[in-house]
Parts: sequence; C-alpha cells; structure tokens
Amino acid sequence: MKRVLTFILFVNFISVLNSQWTSQSSGTSVALNGVSFTNANLGTVVRENGTILRTTNGGTTWTVQSSGSIIDLYSVSFIDTFGTAVGDVSTILRTTNGGTNWVEQSSNTTNDLRGVSFIDTSNGTAVGSQGQILRTTDGGSTWSEQSSGTTNILRGVSFTDINNGTAVSQNGKILRTTDGGINWDEQPSGTLNDLYGVSFTDSNFGTVVGQNGKILRTTNGGTDWSSQASGTTNDLFAVSFTDSINGTTVGESGKILRTTNGGTNWSSQSSGTFNDLYGISFTDANYGTIVGEGGLILRTTNGGVTFTEDENDLTTPKIFRLSQNYPNPFNPITKINFSVPKQSTVTLIIYDALGKEVTTLINEEVSIGNYSIEFSGSNLSSGIYFYEMKADEFIQTSKMILLK
Repeated sequence: MKRVLTFILFVNFISVLNSQWTSQSSGTSVALNGVSFTNANLGTVVRENGTILRTTNGGTTWTVQSSGSIIDLYSVSFIDTFGTAVGDVSTILRTTNGGTNWVEQSSNTTNDLRGVSFIDTSNGTAVGSQGQILRTTDGGSTWSEQSSGTTNILRGVSFTDINNGTAVSQNGKILRTTDGGINWDEQPSGTLNDLYGVSFTDSNFGTVVGQNGKILRTTNGGTDWSSQASGTTNDLFAVSFTDSINGTTVGESGKILRTTNGGTNWSSQSSGTFNDLYGISFTDANYGTIVGEGGLILRTTNGGVTFTEDENDLTTPKIFRLSQNYPNPFNPITKINFSVPKQSTVTLIIYDALGKEVTTLINEEVSIGNYSIEFSGSNLSSGIYFYEMKADEFIQTSKMILLK
C-alpha cells in the first residue's frame, strides 16, 4: 500500500520533503555487501577487499577499520562489541572491541562463506559454497564443520537461539536445525527459485526472500511455508524483521519493500536509486540501514515512511479528530486527515469488510499537529473498507468505498 503522511509543525512553516531513505557518505564506490547494527548508533559494514566500515553515530560518519585482510567480505554479525565477518576462501574475521582490532580465525576449509549469524558472544554459524556450514561455541576460537546434506551454495542463515536456525540456498532449498546444527533437515519451500536472505524473530516466525521477487513466510518454524505477493519480479537479496509483523526486504535495482502486518501486504518504498541493494539491518521498527552497489548506504529513522511538512493548515488542534476520507468513493487513491492535540502514539489501520487487517498506515508516536495520509487501493478489489484510528483513549472507525 502506498502512503504519504503530511504533518504541521508550529515552529517553522516551510514546506519540506523528507525522503523515506537518506543517503549517507561511505567514502567508497565499491559494493557494500553486509551490515549489522546493534543499536540505533553502532553499526558495521563489510565490502570487497577486506574493507570494514564502522559508525558510532547512526551513520553520520563512517570510519575505515583495518581488517588485516584483502579478501572480499560478504556478511557480518555483531553482538554488543563482539563481531564476526565472513568472506571468500573461508575467511573469518573476529573483533571483541567493536572493530578496533580484527583477528583472522582458522576455519580449516577453503570454501567461500556468504552468511553468518551469532545469537550471543560465543555461539555462531557461518554458511557458504558447497553446502558449507561451520559452527562455533567458543566465539570462533574453534570452528567445526556440520553436515548440510547439500552441495548448493548456502547464502543466508538466521539463528534465534542456541538450537533453532535456518539456512537458505539455490533451487529453493531451506534447511532447518532445532539442535544447534547437529542435524539439518530440508523443508518444503514450494519453489525452485534461488533463495538469498532469511530472517527469524523467534523459533516460529520467519521470512525468506529470493529470485524473481520470491517471498516465503512461516509461522510454525518452517513446517509450512506460504508464498507472499511481493508485487515485483526483481531479485530480493536480504530481509530484516524486528518482530513478527514489521519487516523490510531489499534487492535488485534499488527495490525496497516494507510490511507492517507480517507480510500479508508488502508496500514499495522509494530508495532514490537503481543500484542493487545487498544488505539490510533494522534495530527496531524505525531505525534501519541498507547497503549496496556503488558504496551506497541508505538510512531511515522512521521505518521508511515519507513525511511531508505542509504550510497550509496552521491551526493548532484542540481535540483528537478523524475526518472522512476524500475523495469517497475513490479509485485508487484517497486521503485521510486526522488531528492530534498532544504528543501521542497513534495507530491507523485499514480493514476489509470482514474485519481482516489490510495494512497499518501508522503505528508510531507523533507530535501535536494536523495530519494527512495518502492511501492507495491499487492492489485491492472494489468494495467497502474501514479505517480505524487509536490514540490514547480515542478510538474512531470510518467507512470508505473503493470503486474501480
């Protein structure tokens, strides 16, 4: 669903357009492959030639760290100040001090590594070519090989605890372990598309993305995987969920897709680029960073929602108010206006005639002001829909009609 939120600030009445994602200076034009943030400020990016970039201020500035390697790096995983980066020729680099020093670890293999996931400072898993799976329980002092049962390239891995993990690969293969990798079992994905990225928020809720816009979702640990409509045929390379409902995936030609309802609906967001996007890391529903081709780093602090400051309505609201959408009936775009008399957490949700949630337009804290949000029903069928606003003790529902 497309949405554009317009709001009034009573300090400066100048019209400004703040893009969904803002570009940050990486200081390089080389492809950036992986990113990991531990909080809104602390993040690390890895790229070709062993280069590692680090920020301590949310990406306002990025500094180059000495990795001691010239091997291409593809993935990085941080827990607090403990981080691990992996790359070609089974390269594994480890830091215990936020990247001030990086030390190469021995993997006893030469396979390329493409993904890594740590769930604490000791326990981690790396995956790569020829079905390679490596496991450590001592922070990487020793790595042991695990049997994956495949020779496909494993491109992504996600662990939620010491036992439960999922890896994805070529030809639609999804591998699952519930015993820390002692056994890996193949799960039916229902696709032969190559799969590139995976994100689990707990042992049950997970999302996989891949070739030709493929998105798969499970709510039972992968016993069942269902295909979700992405609305694109672009390859999707990475995905990041912060909870069971809020997630973002990125891919080919600057494609960014966002869901706020667990993937029932995916909305396209403007990246402002046609560069391929390779990595993504969200620390909560609002703060996220994307990296990609040409040294590109994109950053959002509002989950990718576009805000437009408007100078037309200068009235300070006195009460909560939800207005009738206009136009109504509409095809396919309409606007919903509402007012907030004090700083409040506001949710605005669209439902179909059966009461099933279609999309969440807003779920965040907003300041005093008059707001307008644009809603597109281009992917919906004609019919009656409802929109409900909640803020503090205020609840109101209104009806609208999509007529195509």
